[in-house]
Amino acid sequence: MASFLSRVDNNPSSVFIHHSKIEEHIPMHCHDKHQMSYVEGGVAFLNTKKKSYFFPARHFIWIPAGREHNVTSRTSVKMVHNIYFPKTLIPTNHKLQKHGGIFPVTNLLMEMIYYTENWNGDINKLQKKSNYEFMLALKNIVLDVAETPLPVVLPTTENEILRPILKYIHQNIEKPLNLEGIAYEFGQSSRTLSRLFQKNMEMSFLQYVKLTRIIKSMELLLQSELSITQIAFSCGYNSLSAFSYAFQQIVHRSPINFRKQNR
Repeated sequence: MASFLSRVDNNPSSVFIHHSKIEEHIPMHCHDKHQMSYVEGGVAFLNTKKKSYFFPARHFIWIPAGREHNVTSRTSVKMVHNIYFPKTLIPTNHKLQKHGGIFPVTNLLMEMIYYTENWNGDINKLQKKSNYEFMLALKNIVLDVAETPLPVVLPTTENEILRPILKYIHQNIEKPLNLEGIAYEFGQSSRTLSRLFQKNMEMSFLQYVKLTRIIKSMELLLQSELSITQIAFSCGYNSLSAFSYAFQQIVHRSPINFRKQNR
């Protein structure tokens, strides 16, 4: 476990800051403070016991206090900015007390995060009053922008039958994927596999494949120079129009607008 995590909760009333120039591989853990993280120059995933949240560029994650989690990345990142807020700094009736998510980073918020780049450790009102007041202002900006989370959440499972099937879907997302073919490939009936998805994933097989395709396309939009059409075919769509429609349905933005706004 990363050494800085043992210091996050040492002072319950302080804001704790940790910036890292390299990606740290941290196992599942939790702490008594809320966590805000911004990944500079890459895309990442926030993982909990039951879900995986896609975390693109120009967005921050909010992890409520006490929520077991870790953050992983499929790409190299320039900097990871972590800010830990005491629970008492968030209004008791605000949704961020209990609910996490992925939210857009405004230009103002991004500049404020960068401003703290040389700060590390505890920031409190007794020893670093001006820095602490700056963090209170940053916190208020976070509360303002945390209205509409990015609606791309992929469920995960410990089910031993489903785990290799999910891995197969991710590794073959460019291919035609249908319930009957996957069921046959893994020695299951279509009916059994359909029930497993509904029970363990709380969504259908087709919904899971659709979400996985869209998440893969979001990664390619941000991390590659492929055209929108090339990305559509790379993610298993047989036409640009079908891809654009599915993307708009889930992300509420067109693929081209998503790329422009997040690069």
